[in-house]
Amino acid sequence: MSDPTLEPTTSPGEISQWPMLKIVYRTDPDKLAELLPPGIEPDENPNVTLTIYNLPVNDEPEYGILMTIYNGIAGEWAIGYGIDQEAPIFICQSANGQPKFPCDTEYFRTGNKVRARCSHQRYTFVEFEGTAGEEDPLPAEGIERNEWWVKVSRQVGFGKGYDFPPHVVRVNGKYGPGHRVAVSGVLTLRESPWDPIATRLPMLEQLSAHLWWPQYLSREITLEGPLDPEGFWPHIDTISGSRWPGHMGGPMPE
Repeated sequence: MSDPTLEPTTSPGEISQWPMLKIVYRTDPDKLAELLPPGIEPDENPNVTLTIYNLPVNDEPEYGILMTIYNGIAGEWAIGYGIDQEAPIFICQSANGQPKFPCDTEYFRTGNKVRARCSHQRYTFVEFEGTAGEEDPLPAEGIERNEWWVKVSRQVGFGKGYDFPPHVVRVNGKYGPGHRVAVSGVLTLRESPWDPIATRLPMLEQLSAHLWWPQYLSREITLEGPLDPEGFWPHIDTISGSRWPGHMGGPMPE
C-alpha cells in the first residue's frame, strides 16, 4: 500500500489529484459577526479561509473558490462557492442549501510558482501569487471538518414569509493526512459589488497558505436544527447564490 503522506504523482493531463490552495487570513471580528445570522455564533478567532480548487465534477473540471468564516460551532460558515460549472449550481442550492454562484477561476502551478485569480461579473475579487516550499504535514490521524450551510425557501410572491423556514445543514468531512506543502505568497482582495470580500471581510493579517492533497475518507450532509425565522429574515436576500447580503439576487443598491 502506498504511503498517503507522499506527494501524489499523476498521469499528464489528469486532474483528480490537483491540490487545494488554502489561504487563511485574520479579519475584523465585528465585520465577520455581521455576516452570521442569529444562532450561528462567531468564534474567538476571526479568521477567513479561502479554498481555491480544481476537482472533477460530472467527469469534467470544476474550478472554484470556497469562502468560509470560523464560527463557534466547531466548524466553518460558508459564505459562498464560486464555481465555473453551471449545472451543479441550482440543484445543490435547492437540495442542500449549498451557497453556489457562477465564478471564473484561474488556478495553476508552474514549478514552484502558484497563481490564482477569481472573477465574477467581470470583477476580479481575489488574487494570489506565491511559491511552494517545504512539506508541512498534518497530524497522522488526519482531520475532521464541519461546514455549515442554510436551507431556506422564501414565500412565493416575495411576501415576508417562508415556504420552508431556515434550517442549518451540516457537512461533516473526514480526511486522512494526505500531503500538504507550505506556500509563501501574497493574497490580494479587490473591491467588487458582486463579491464584497474586500469590504465585508477585510484582511488585517495573512496567516498561512498551503497546497493540500486531501485523502478523502467520508462526507455526510445532514439537515440539522431550525434557525429563528424572524432573526434570519434580514439575511434572506443575498447576491447570486452566495450568503453575501444583497438585493433581489444582486449587489446592494448604492
